[in-house]
Amino acid sequence: MSGKGVLEIVNLHAKVGDEEILKGIDLTLKKGELHALMGRNGSGKSTLAKVLMGHPEYEVTDGSVTLDGEDILELETWERARLGIFLSFQYPQSVPGLQVGNFLRKSVSTVRGDDAPKARDFRRELNSAMEKLSVDKKFLGRYVNDGFSGGEKKRLEILQLMLLKPQLAILDETDSGLDIDALRTVATGINASVSDAACLIITHYQRILDYVNPDYVHVIIDGKIASSGGPELARKLEESGYEWLEEGVNE
Repeated sequence: MSGKGVLEIVNLHAKVGDEEILKGIDLTLKKGELHALMGRNGSGKSTLAKVLMGHPEYEVTDGSVTLDGEDILELETWERARLGIFLSFQYPQSVPGLQVGNFLRKSVSTVRGDDAPKARDFRRELNSAMEKLSVDKKFLGRYVNDGFSGGEKKRLEILQLMLLKPQLAILDETDSGLDIDALRTVATGINASVSDAACLIITHYQRILDYVNPDYVHVIIDGKIASSGGPELARKLEESGYEWLEEGVNE
């Protein structure tokens, strides 16, 4: 997955059924940059993530999305994954009968293609990533997300991120439901991956941003980016909420 890892979103509009949710999103993310996207429930945060990954329920009605100059909107979801786009789900699904170790090996082989490591190198990468995330080796013999706690599910998501080495990582509320120790561990994995990828973290809260240090923070209100800034913007939202921005949008 070579390339500069530059995602460009221009005037993106999208809807579900007759309801328009995204109403003109403009964002540019570059390799090595970490962007945080914040907003109230229903503002369009998760919709943006799903549109970027190619969820079939969402229809793009205007605008463009390119990765290293290549239009991704006409690509199938699996083609976007092969191109180097990774989505961490807010609510990862269980897959009874599929062992974590086999799932990770097959995923890496499929997504990284010719760049996939040989068996010995894969084990070395896997062991290194598991150590950073404090994941026990018994984890590999369990079925994917079957009976996992919330923290275990999020660790598996970040373990995939570290092994797949995407160009673009979209993390949809990865901090949801995590205690402080799990949050620090997950942040360690994100920080270990972001230097080789453009990263978009979707979150409601300031707390994960204390550990991953975003380059940019964006606020989405009613399907549009209402404000962009640095980490200080997230801190202001934590203190003052969204009303001061909503008033500006509605004027």
